[in-house]
Amino acid sequence: MKKELIRVIVTGGAGFIGSHLIDGLLNLGCEIIVLDNFSTGRKENIVHVKNKIKIVECDLSIKGGWIEEFNNIDWVFHLSSLADIVPSIQNPEGYFCSNVDATFYVLEAARLANVKRFIYSASSSCYGIPDTYPTPEAADIKPQYPYALAKRMGEELVEHWAQLYNLPAISLRFFNVYGTRSRTSGTYGAVFGVFLAQKLSNKPYTVVGDGNQTRDFTYVTDIVGALITAAESNKVNKIYNVGSDTTVSINKIVYLLGGDKVNIPKRPGEPDCTYADISKIKDDLGWMPSISIEEGVEKILEDIDYWKEATVWNPDSISEATEDWFKYLDK
Repeated sequence: MKKELIRVIVTGGAGFIGSHLIDGLLNLGCEIIVLDNFSTGRKENIVHVKNKIKIVECDLSIKGGWIEEFNNIDWVFHLSSLADIVPSIQNPEGYFCSNVDATFYVLEAARLANVKRFIYSASSSCYGIPDTYPTPEAADIKPQYPYALAKRMGEELVEHWAQLYNLPAISLRFFNVYGTRSRTSGTYGAVFGVFLAQKLSNKPYTVVGDGNQTRDFTYVTDIVGALITAAESNKVNKIYNVGSDTTVSINKIVYLLGGDKVNIPKRPGEPDCTYADISKIKDDLGWMPSISIEEGVEKILEDIDYWKEATVWNPDSISEATEDWFKYLDK
């Protein structure tokens, strides 16, 4: 019996997670449409599959012809968003357009097209500085900056559309995703992007505080597995944490990467630990992470040349770039 073709839209498909998701979906035999404005996504991330997918360059925060692409679509993965803390403080309007307005229009397009599954990439940043570790989905929501707030507002839209319009939607709260193709741009970006560029330039790693803070580093292919598992499930209007089932210190990351380090001031509004309670997604969906931090770092080092053109940060440039971070969050 011939397997039914699954038609999929991936918003932000040229981005870090989106490009890996496309690889996973192609392995399933899916027909894929990518919607991306390439503001942070890179065409290089999907050049290896460009002849196997349809790419539509568009702005999802504005109604346009891209909405017609939702006709006869089965699954929608809404991954597109602006990330980073400092730029969201400096440009809250842009973040709300990208992460709230765009989510509304994508939800409406999916609803009117009667898609079968809608998966939203939510963020663990909604927890702010949690009171409980590992942190469950029922923890208090305490966004510390506009990026976290906008992602949470998008999540609330998804919940409401599922409740009111019976849109078959699920939200996945990602914890500290890392891996090949992670972002190389942005004002003082994610830790691996910063460290890998520094490693290539033989510069010391800029470790915030004493480096004993820990993060729930989740490898990108595990994230892809969770996204596809959620799409294949029959769960509706649920929120799931997606993490590695452990938490690792920044000092351990430095040890695994190898090299010298320099300590820079601890930043306000950041938790000393991120650690997802993933018992709910284990029980409901049967999903489990499979890549250890040692395996993940080994994989990322194999492709370290990806970061050869990334900005190389140092204590002075970081201090200048994060001035607004301390200005608004140090209270």
